[in-house]
Amino acid sequence: MPHDEAPVSSSAASEPDGAQVGERAPRLEPDGARSAPSPGAGDAHPDVVASADGLGPGPHRPSYLFLVVVTVVGLVADLASKHWAKTHFESMRPGADKRLVVWEDAVSFIFAKNRGGAWGLLQNENEALRRPFFLVVSVAAIVFIVSLYRKLQPGQSALQWGLPLVLGGALGNLVDRIRYGYVVDFIDIFMKMDGEVKHWPTFNVADIAICVGVGLMAVDMFTSRKEHKRHAAAVVVPAVVVPA
Repeated sequence: MPHDEAPVSSSAASEPDGAQVGERAPRLEPDGARSAPSPGAGDAHPDVVASADGLGPGPHRPSYLFLVVVTVVGLVADLASKHWAKTHFESMRPGADKRLVVWEDAVSFIFAKNRGGAWGLLQNENEALRRPFFLVVSVAAIVFIVSLYRKLQPGQSALQWGLPLVLGGALGNLVDRIRYGYVVDFIDIFMKMDGEVKHWPTFNVADIAICVGVGLMAVDMFTSRKEHKRHAAAVVVPAVVVPA
């Protein structure tokens, strides 16, 4: 009498070793079909975009080459103009009018020795106090500018230009203090008001670079705040998930 044999399921017969009945095979997703991260996820700056393969870094931060080039251009322009002013006016004969008129009743070039800070700050203080003070302040400003430049984020164009301009101006005045013990000023701006001549404090190219740089830093500060508020108020787009 033949023995009854249990029917063999076609699905069981075709399953590989170790596979259990009823277990679903894992779904394979095509390359690149992974869920997209939602904007704002992680700590990345909103302006930083990943590379095409998703593995490399986003845009590079401003290089130190840019910092060096802009700083050196500002420094050379400042030192060259000061050298010209000092040489030109000191070589004039005694009693001569040591003033070169650039714009009548408005702008002239002269030669002035500024032993103080901006607008003659600490001009009359003792040399033993004044000189070390300005040297320390100048070095501290240079260290601060370089450290701040390292933290620049992509899109901060105003700050990228402002920092090296301030750095070049600070170095230019620092060289003067070390070399002469004073800063060479030669640009004299004035105007007549009610029959009286009003003079702006004499300045130099380094002072112009510093003022422009500080202005650009202020522009970056206000635009960065607006950008931060804009991103904070933006609607977060939900992530796109591949269905199972």
